Amino acid sequence: MTVFHTRTRLSHRLAGTALVLGVAVGAAGCGDSPTAADAATEKPSVSSLVLIDGWVKAADHGMTGAFGKLVNSSGADIHIVSATSPITKSMELHEMAHGDGGEMVMREKTDGFVVAAGGEYRLEPGGDHLMFMELTSPIQPGQDVPVALTAEDGSRVEVSVVARSYTGANENYQGGEHGDDGHGGH
Repeated sequence: MTVFHTRTRLSHRLAGTALVLGVAVGAAGCGDSPTAADAATEKPSVSSLVLIDGWVKAADHGMTGAFGKLVNSSGADIHIVSATSPITKSMELHEMAHGDGGEMVMREKTDGFVVAAGGEYRLEPGGDHLMFMELTSPIQPGQDVPVALTAEDGSRVEVSVVARSYTGANENYQGGEHGDDGHGGH
């Protein structure tokens, strides 16, 4: 009886050790290292998006623009569809495009901005930018201004832009209904 009992305990110990090793080996095979298949099926995460060198043109009223470089560190494209800020009644994603007379005008970019997987998207004066449409208070040089960017899936990321004095980027706005005289102010 003693022999049987000792063998049973030994068998249980060996089986337990084998089970622990099997789980450890199995877990090692299921590690966090992404594979090509994982990257192809990765869902975009707006939390993988950062704004580098973000800034906004200081303004007392009306409209102004924000600029910088959006960088996507995820393995999937991120589609930004809107922006908001507590210092403006509304914001739009803007682009520079040819107007009816062939002149360059800024207008809402209704399809938004797509920041490519592992890539960047530049927001700059004379190009695509974030447009503050109706400021509710002045933006002073040196002021940090919060902005929330919303992706197509509804997820949001908070960024901050610092106000600068800037005399350029006074494009014509093709849109109109936002209480401005039609000139950029940004």
